Amino acid sequence: MSQDVFVAGVGMTPFTKPGANEPYPDMAAKATQQALADAGIDYSLVEQAYVGYVYGDSTAGQRALYNVGMTGIPIINVNNNCSTGSTALFLARQAVASGAAQCVLALGFEQMAPGALGTVFKDRPSPFQPFDDATDDLVKSDLPLALRYFGGAGLAHMEEFGTQLSTFARVRAKASRHAVNNPLALFRTELTYEDVMASPALWPDVMTRLMACPPTCGSAAAIVCSAEFAQRHGLNRQVRIKAQAMTTDQPITFEARDMREVVGYSMSAAAAQQVYDAAGVGPEDMDVVEMHDCFAQNELITYEALGLCPRGGAEKFILDGDNTYGGKVVTNPSGGLLSKGHPLGATGLAQCYELTHQLRGTADQRQVDNAQLALQHNLGLGGACVVTLYERV
Repeated sequence: MSQDVFVAGVGMTPFTKPGANEPYPDMAAKATQQALADAGIDYSLVEQAYVGYVYGDSTAGQRALYNVGMTGIPIINVNNNCSTGSTALFLARQAVASGAAQCVLALGFEQMAPGALGTVFKDRPSPFQPFDDATDDLVKSDLPLALRYFGGAGLAHMEEFGTQLSTFARVRAKASRHAVNNPLALFRTELTYEDVMASPALWPDVMTRLMACPPTCGSAAAIVCSAEFAQRHGLNRQVRIKAQAMTTDQPITFEARDMREVVGYSMSAAAAQQVYDAAGVGPEDMDVVEMHDCFAQNELITYEALGLCPRGGAEKFILDGDNTYGGKVVTNPSGGLLSKGHPLGATGLAQCYELTHQLRGTADQRQVDNAQLALQHNLGLGGACVVTLYERV
């Protein structure tokens, strides 16, 4: 038996640059309190909490929530790299769907340091070693690994399909146009694709600086509950989680010898297909999508992984304007990771925040007309991918 699961409340802090942020317990408490207020319940009604973060000590989830209340509930700390926030949501939804709990909090936060991501524990094998080895084999460069991961994936698309660097720049420019209307986004300045092309080259002819998302601090939260709980407490039941899937890597990640696979193309495609099959819908039915655009290159290849366009069709999809308002499907109306920012543990729940407001019709100037179905894609290398389908009830 599986119960319907509703998103009853969401909260999110403004995303900031490292150094301009509040300490993580304060950010996390604010996002949680907003979600509780949005749902219209007291923390004492929450039965479990799943708390996601990547850079933090064990039980930081407890430290964050003790600022909200000390009610003795199970608090489970979650770390799944960049898909951490949506993994917390996956576990919260699973708890309610199974009947193990009726009202559950999913919370994500990150207090990041400036600069590129780095290894913290250097005295033991890295979980990224197989990915690094594959990348060293496929991309002969001294660039930082994150650039080689996603720049290499973009380059593979360019080499197979003739995709132009300016097309990736158009993805970034689109993100900036959307973020102008998001008061919680880190970057709200509109850019042209010429601006993106003119920014410093991180990898000549493959990636410019503006095609990469920035390190960011922030927090987001969601209250999920059963229909019975929502009815008993008079909660909002406009947004239901219709289907959700989590996938991890399969042998193709390394055996294909393709950087698109190393960064999770098939992992994303498998999660999306599981969701479509479970819900009885297809990618053509989506009205709005929040996807994991840590680099403009990843957004482009993810269009194809999610089935929003045919394989090899992403450039035409972008040039035809099918990825924005007035096109086939609005992608990243929040501004995405590229403009909104990417505090790793919070990203998946910030996507949930955006899509919940889209389906409620409360997204203000970002509103997608008559949005009924919303898809969320959140990817973490190492690896895990969570795809969630929400519907307006």
